[in-house]
Amino acid sequence: MKTEAAPLPFKSLIGISDKTMAIHHDKLYVGYVNKLNEVSEKLMAMNESGVGLDAANQTYSDLRALRDAETFAVNGVYLHEYYFEVLGGDGKPTGALVDDLTEKYGSLEKFITFFSATGMAVRGWVVLCWDTQAKKLKIYGSDAHSQGGVWGCLPILVLDVYEHAYFIDYGSDRKAYIADWWKNIDWKKANELYENTK
Repeated sequence: MKTEAAPLPFKSLIGISDKTMAIHHDKLYVGYVNKLNEVSEKLMAMNESGVGLDAANQTYSDLRALRDAETFAVNGVYLHEYYFEVLGGDGKPTGALVDDLTEKYGSLEKFITFFSATGMAVRGWVVLCWDTQAKKLKIYGSDAHSQGGVWGCLPILVLDVYEHAYFIDYGSDRKAYIADWWKNIDWKKANELYENTK
């Protein structure tokens, strides 16, 4: 079954231009969806042809290359969907997620500062998730789609800090982009994700 690209769940944002979002969603994200479908088709064909153990190799084989590409593409799709899903709100924090973040970090401001600092420290993604093993909220950073993710973690807030997410509007001022990102959070959606993860 083919993966379909999800539409943007909002019309426009504060600070982040429609042009940036159109490129980010319609070209980059949709490109990951298309590559995921291409890789999936090739894996299905390989399975149907009966690839044997002799054709699989951990240094290099077509199967290894496809499995590596699959992880990168699927995480590129999922992370972008989480990123887009919680945008389009008024940025006014409310709900159980805010209460629990305040309790865990001492204040919401401390959480936002630490999450944002992680966004300045990593090259790709910042993820606030519910860690099903630790049974608590955790912040993880990732330099690439297929690196830095933690098995058993369910994303709630996902921040894309690759340059494509902000360079048209902010140049190299990632800090200003992150500050505007917070102004666009839909805390109602974030709370729904939080309740579903727990």
